[in-house]
Amino acid sequence: MKKHLHDSLPPYLKVENEELWLTEDDRENLKISYRIKEVIFSQQSAFQHVMILDSYDFGRMLVLDGVVQTTSIDGHIYNEMISHIPLQLHPAAKKVLIIGGGDCGAAKEAAKYQQLEQIDMVEIDEVVVQSCKEHLPAVSGNLSDPRVRFIYTDGVAFVKERTKEYDVIIVDSSDPVGPAEALFSRDFYASIRQALKDDGLMVCQSQSPIFHLDILKQTHTNIRQLFPHAAVYTATVPTYPGGLWSFTIGSNIPLSLPEIAAVPTDTKYVNEAVLKQCFQLPEFMRKAL
Repeated sequence: MKKHLHDSLPPYLKVENEELWLTEDDRENLKISYRIKEVIFSQQSAFQHVMILDSYDFGRMLVLDGVVQTTSIDGHIYNEMISHIPLQLHPAAKKVLIIGGGDCGAAKEAAKYQQLEQIDMVEIDEVVVQSCKEHLPAVSGNLSDPRVRFIYTDGVAFVKERTKEYDVIIVDSSDPVGPAEALFSRDFYASIRQALKDDGLMVCQSQSPIFHLDILKQTHTNIRQLFPHAAVYTATVPTYPGGLWSFTIGSNIPLSLPEIAAVPTDTKYVNEAVLKQCFQLPEFMRKAL
Protein backbone atom coordinates (compact mmCIF):
# COMPACT_ATOMS: atom_id res chain seq x y z
CA MET A 1 0.00 0.00 0.00
CA LYS A 2 1.24 3.48 -0.84
CA LYS A 3 1.46 5.05 2.60
CA HIS A 4 1.46 8.68 1.50
CA LEU A 5 -1.83 8.26 -0.36
CA HIS A 6 -3.78 7.14 2.68
CA ASP A 7 -2.17 8.88 5.59
CA SER A 8 -5.48 10.75 5.70
CA LEU A 9 -8.19 8.33 4.58
CA PRO A 10 -11.73 9.30 3.53
CA PRO A 11 -14.45 7.84 5.79
CA TYR A 12 -15.28 4.99 3.39
CA LEU A 13 -11.68 3.68 3.49
CA LYS A 14 -10.60 2.05 6.74
CA VAL A 15 -7.69 -0.03 7.98
CA GLU A 16 -8.88 -3.12 9.85
CA ASN A 17 -6.32 -5.61 11.22
CA GLU A 18 -3.69 -4.01 9.00
CA GLU A 19 -5.90 -4.55 5.92
CA LEU A 20 -7.40 -1.73 3.88
CA TRP A 21 -11.14 -1.95 3.18
CA LEU A 22 -13.46 0.18 1.05
CA THR A 23 -17.04 0.17 2.34
CA GLU A 24 -19.73 1.39 -0.03
CA ASP A 25 -22.98 2.49 1.60
CA ASP A 26 -25.94 1.85 -0.71
CA ARG A 27 -29.16 3.67 0.28
CA GLU A 28 -28.09 3.45 3.97
CA ASN A 29 -29.51 -0.08 3.98
CA LEU A 30 -26.72 -2.09 2.41
CA LYS A 31 -22.98 -1.94 2.96
CA ILE A 32 -20.61 -3.61 0.51
CA SER A 33 -16.98 -3.98 1.52
CA TYR A 34 -14.00 -4.63 -0.74
CA ARG A 35 -10.53 -5.61 0.46
CA ILE A 36 -8.07 -3.22 -1.14
CA LYS A 37 -4.47 -3.92 -2.12
CA GLU A 38 -3.44 -0.36 -2.86
CA VAL A 39 -4.59 3.22 -3.33
CA ILE A 40 -3.36 3.99 -6.85
CA PHE A 41 -4.80 7.50 -7.19
CA SER A 42 -6.72 9.81 -4.87
CA GLN A 43 -7.75 13.40 -5.54
CA GLN A 44 -10.56 15.77 -4.66
CA SER A 45 -11.71 17.34 -7.93
CA ALA A 46 -13.93 20.38 -8.25
CA PHE A 47 -16.94 18.04 -8.29
CA GLN A 48 -16.22 14.88 -6.29
CA HIS A 49 -13.58 12.71 -4.64
CA VAL A 50 -11.92 10.52 -7.29
CA MET A 51 -9.99 7.35 -6.50
CA ILE A 52 -8.48 4.46 -8.42
CA LEU A 53 -8.09 1.51 -6.06
CA ASP A 54 -6.57 -1.91 -6.67
CA SER A 55 -8.83 -4.52 -5.08
CA TYR A 56 -8.31 -8.23 -4.52
CA ASP A 57 -11.36 -9.65 -6.32
CA PHE A 58 -12.33 -6.93 -8.80
CA GLY A 59 -8.91 -5.59 -9.80
CA ARG A 60 -8.51 -1.86 -10.29
CA MET A 61 -11.67 0.16 -9.77
CA LEU A 62 -12.91 3.71 -10.18
CA VAL A 63 -14.49 5.08 -7.00
CA LEU A 64 -16.36 8.40 -6.89
CA ASP A 65 -17.32 9.77 -3.48
CA GLY A 66 -16.96 6.28 -2.04
CA VAL A 67 -19.13 4.54 -4.66
CA VAL A 68 -17.63 1.98 -7.05
CA GLN A 69 -18.36 3.00 -10.65
CA THR A 70 -16.53 0.37 -12.69
CA THR A 71 -13.92 -2.33 -12.23
CA SER A 72 -11.34 -4.15 -14.31
CA ILE A 73 -13.06 -7.51 -13.92
CA ASP A 74 -16.57 -6.62 -15.09
CA GLY A 75 -16.53 -3.04 -16.43
CA HIS A 76 -16.62 -4.44 -19.95
CA ILE A 77 -20.11 -5.88 -19.37
CA TYR A 78 -21.71 -2.52 -18.63
CA ASN A 79 -19.72 -0.63 -21.26
CA GLU A 80 -20.40 -3.15 -24.01
CA MET A 81 -24.11 -3.27 -23.21
CA ILE A 82 -24.60 0.51 -23.12
CA SER A 83 -22.67 0.93 -26.39
CA HIS A 84 -23.15 -2.07 -28.67
CA ILE A 85 -26.91 -2.49 -28.19
CA PRO A 86 -27.85 1.00 -29.48
CA LEU A 87 -25.20 0.84 -32.21
CA GLN A 88 -26.62 -2.48 -33.40
CA LEU A 89 -30.12 -0.98 -33.46
CA HIS A 90 -28.85 1.99 -35.48
CA PRO A 91 -26.23 0.42 -37.79
CA ALA A 92 -26.00 3.55 -39.99
CA ALA A 93 -24.88 5.84 -37.17
CA LYS A 94 -22.14 8.33 -38.05
CA LYS A 95 -22.13 10.74 -35.11
CA VAL A 96 -22.42 9.65 -31.48
CA LEU A 97 -22.64 11.66 -28.26
CA ILE A 98 -21.68 10.13 -24.91
CA ILE A 99 -22.72 12.09 -21.84
CA GLY A 100 -20.74 11.06 -18.78
CA GLY A 101 -18.69 7.91 -19.20
CA GLY A 102 -15.55 9.42 -17.74
CA ASP A 103 -13.93 5.99 -17.44
CA CYS A 104 -13.78 6.05 -21.27
CA GLY A 105 -15.15 2.50 -21.53
CA ALA A 106 -18.25 3.37 -23.56
CA ALA A 107 -16.22 5.54 -25.93
CA LYS A 108 -13.67 2.74 -26.33
CA GLU A 109 -16.46 0.33 -27.32
CA ALA A 110 -18.11 2.82 -29.69
CA ALA A 111 -14.77 3.41 -31.39
CA LYS A 112 -14.82 -0.23 -32.55
CA TYR A 113 -17.38 0.81 -35.22
CA GLN A 114 -15.41 1.99 -38.22
CA GLN A 115 -18.41 3.73 -39.81
CA LEU A 116 -18.58 6.23 -36.95
CA GLU A 117 -17.10 9.55 -37.98
CA GLN A 118 -17.28 11.43 -34.69
CA ILE A 119 -17.69 10.46 -31.04
CA ASP A 120 -18.26 13.43 -28.73
CA MET A 121 -17.66 12.57 -25.08
CA VAL A 122 -19.01 15.20 -22.69
CA GLU A 123 -17.77 14.67 -19.14
CA ILE A 124 -17.97 17.32 -16.44
CA ASP A 125 -14.94 16.09 -14.50
CA GLU A 126 -11.63 15.97 -16.37
CA VAL A 127 -9.92 14.38 -13.35
CA VAL A 128 -12.02 11.23 -13.87
CA VAL A 129 -11.01 10.93 -17.52
CA GLN A 130 -7.31 11.54 -16.98
CA SER A 131 -7.04 9.22 -13.98
CA CYS A 132 -8.83 6.39 -15.82
CA LYS A 133 -6.74 6.82 -18.97
CA GLU A 134 -3.58 6.61 -16.88
CA HIS A 135 -4.46 4.16 -14.12
CA LEU A 136 -7.42 2.06 -15.34
CA PRO A 137 -6.37 0.76 -18.78
CA ALA A 138 -8.49 -2.41 -18.51
CA VAL A 139 -11.56 -0.19 -18.81
CA SER A 140 -10.34 2.88 -20.69
CA GLY A 141 -7.91 1.18 -23.05
CA ASN A 142 -5.98 4.46 -22.69
CA LEU A 143 -8.35 5.74 -25.34
CA SER A 144 -6.66 7.84 -28.02
CA ASP A 145 -8.87 7.41 -31.10
CA PRO A 146 -8.82 10.68 -33.12
CA ARG A 147 -12.60 10.44 -33.70
CA VAL A 148 -13.19 10.84 -29.96
CA ARG A 149 -13.55 14.48 -28.95
CA PHE A 150 -13.29 15.10 -25.21
CA ILE A 151 -15.47 18.00 -24.05
CA TYR A 152 -15.18 18.90 -20.37
CA THR A 153 -18.43 20.65 -19.55
CA ASP A 154 -21.90 20.11 -18.08
CA GLY A 155 -23.74 17.54 -20.21
CA VAL A 156 -27.16 19.02 -19.43
CA ALA A 157 -26.15 22.47 -20.72
CA PHE A 158 -24.28 21.00 -23.70
CA VAL A 159 -27.19 18.96 -25.02
CA LYS A 160 -29.65 21.86 -24.62
CA GLU A 161 -27.75 23.73 -27.33
CA ARG A 162 -27.92 20.93 -29.91
CA THR A 163 -30.66 20.32 -32.48
CA LYS A 164 -30.87 17.24 -34.75
CA GLU A 165 -27.14 16.70 -34.55
CA TYR A 166 -26.57 13.12 -33.37
CA ASP A 167 -27.56 9.65 -34.57
CA VAL A 168 -27.07 8.00 -31.16
CA ILE A 169 -26.80 9.53 -27.69
CA ILE A 170 -25.49 7.39 -24.83
CA VAL A 171 -26.14 8.68 -21.31
CA ASP A 172 -23.53 6.93 -19.18
CA SER A 173 -24.25 8.53 -15.83
CA SER A 174 -23.40 7.55 -12.29
CA ASP A 175 -26.18 7.18 -9.69
CA PRO A 176 -28.75 10.03 -9.58
CA VAL A 177 -27.01 11.96 -6.81
CA GLY A 178 -24.57 14.85 -6.90
CA PRO A 179 -23.37 15.92 -10.37
CA ALA A 180 -25.38 13.16 -12.09
CA GLU A 181 -28.80 13.94 -10.58
CA ALA A 182 -29.89 16.17 -13.49
CA LEU A 183 -29.12 13.35 -15.95
CA PHE A 184 -32.28 11.53 -14.83
CA SER A 185 -34.73 14.43 -15.31
CA ARG A 186 -37.55 14.60 -17.86
CA ASP A 187 -36.29 17.97 -19.12
CA PHE A 188 -32.90 16.43 -19.84
CA TYR A 189 -34.45 13.60 -21.87
CA ALA A 190 -36.47 16.20 -23.79
CA SER A 191 -33.23 18.01 -24.65
CA ILE A 192 -31.76 14.72 -25.82
CA ARG A 193 -34.65 14.11 -28.17
CA GLN A 194 -34.15 17.60 -29.61
CA ALA A 195 -30.44 16.85 -30.13
CA LEU A 196 -31.16 13.63 -32.05
CA LYS A 197 -31.68 13.38 -35.77
CA ASP A 198 -35.10 12.30 -37.06
CA ASP A 199 -34.00 8.65 -37.10
CA GLY A 200 -31.91 8.89 -33.93
CA LEU A 201 -32.08 6.96 -30.69
CA MET A 202 -30.78 7.31 -27.14
CA VAL A 203 -29.94 4.96 -24.32
CA CYS A 204 -29.37 5.55 -20.62
CA GLN A 205 -28.53 3.36 -17.67
CA SER A 206 -31.65 3.13 -15.53
CA GLN A 207 -30.40 1.54 -12.31
CA SER A 208 -31.10 -1.72 -10.51
CA PRO A 209 -34.54 -3.29 -11.11
CA ILE A 210 -34.10 -4.97 -7.71
CA PHE A 211 -33.25 -1.98 -5.50
CA HIS A 212 -34.20 1.03 -7.65
CA LEU A 213 -37.34 -0.10 -9.46
CA ASP A 214 -38.90 3.32 -8.84
CA ILE A 215 -36.07 5.04 -10.78
CA LEU A 216 -36.37 2.54 -13.63
CA LYS A 217 -40.14 3.04 -13.82
CA GLN A 218 -39.84 6.83 -13.78
CA THR A 219 -37.08 6.77 -16.41
CA HIS A 220 -39.10 4.46 -18.65
CA THR A 221 -42.23 6.60 -18.23
CA ASN A 222 -40.39 9.81 -19.10
CA ILE A 223 -38.75 8.30 -22.17
CA ARG A 224 -41.94 6.59 -23.34
CA GLN A 225 -43.78 9.91 -23.15
CA LEU A 226 -41.08 11.75 -25.09
CA PHE A 227 -40.18 9.20 -27.77
CA PRO A 228 -42.42 7.26 -30.18
CA HIS A 229 -40.64 4.03 -29.23
CA ALA A 230 -39.08 2.83 -25.99
CA ALA A 231 -37.59 -0.41 -24.69
CA VAL A 232 -35.77 -1.72 -21.63
CA TYR A 233 -33.00 -4.31 -21.61
CA THR A 234 -30.83 -5.82 -18.87
CA ALA A 235 -27.41 -7.23 -18.10
CA THR A 236 -25.79 -8.80 -15.06
CA VAL A 237 -22.98 -6.66 -13.65
CA PRO A 238 -21.57 -8.25 -10.46
CA THR A 239 -20.10 -4.99 -9.12
CA TYR A 240 -23.43 -3.20 -8.97
CA PRO A 241 -25.79 -3.76 -6.01
CA GLY A 242 -28.35 -6.39 -6.95
CA GLY A 243 -26.30 -7.63 -9.90
CA LEU A 244 -29.12 -7.16 -12.41
CA TRP A 245 -28.88 -3.80 -14.19
CA SER A 246 -31.22 -2.01 -16.58
CA PHE A 247 -30.86 0.22 -19.63
CA THR A 248 -33.66 2.20 -21.32
CA ILE A 249 -33.80 3.13 -24.99
CA GLY A 250 -35.83 5.92 -26.56
CA SER A 251 -36.05 6.00 -30.34
CA ASN A 252 -37.58 8.17 -33.03
CA ILE A 253 -38.02 5.12 -35.30
CA PRO A 254 -39.31 1.58 -34.62
CA LEU A 255 -36.78 -0.60 -32.85
CA SER A 256 -35.79 -3.79 -34.64
CA LEU A 257 -32.72 -5.94 -34.28
CA PRO A 258 -30.67 -6.57 -37.43
CA GLU A 259 -31.19 -9.97 -39.05
CA ILE A 260 -27.46 -10.54 -38.92
CA ALA A 261 -25.68 -8.80 -36.06
CA ALA A 262 -22.40 -7.06 -36.84
CA VAL A 263 -21.00 -7.17 -33.31
CA PRO A 264 -17.25 -6.44 -33.24
CA THR A 265 -15.17 -9.58 -32.89
CA ASP A 266 -13.22 -8.43 -29.83
CA THR A 267 -16.12 -8.12 -27.37
CA LYS A 268 -15.97 -10.08 -24.11
CA TYR A 269 -19.70 -10.11 -23.26
CA VAL A 270 -21.96 -9.00 -26.12
CA ASN A 271 -22.63 -11.41 -28.97
CA GLU A 272 -25.59 -12.05 -31.25
CA ALA A 273 -27.35 -14.25 -28.69
CA VAL A 274 -26.98 -11.65 -25.92
CA LEU A 275 -28.23 -8.96 -28.30
CA LYS A 276 -31.48 -10.88 -28.83
CA GLN A 277 -31.90 -12.15 -25.30
CA CYS A 278 -31.29 -8.92 -23.36
CA PHE A 279 -34.72 -7.48 -24.24
CA GLN A 280 -36.50 -10.50 -22.68
CA LEU A 281 -37.47 -9.12 -19.28
CA PRO A 282 -38.21 -11.01 -16.05
CA GLU A 283 -41.89 -11.13 -15.19
CA PHE A 284 -41.70 -8.63 -12.31
CA MET A 285 -40.10 -6.06 -14.61
CA ARG A 286 -42.55 -6.70 -17.42
CA LYS A 287 -45.48 -6.14 -15.06
CA ALA A 288 -43.91 -3.03 -13.51
CA LEU A 289 -43.35 -1.39 -16.90
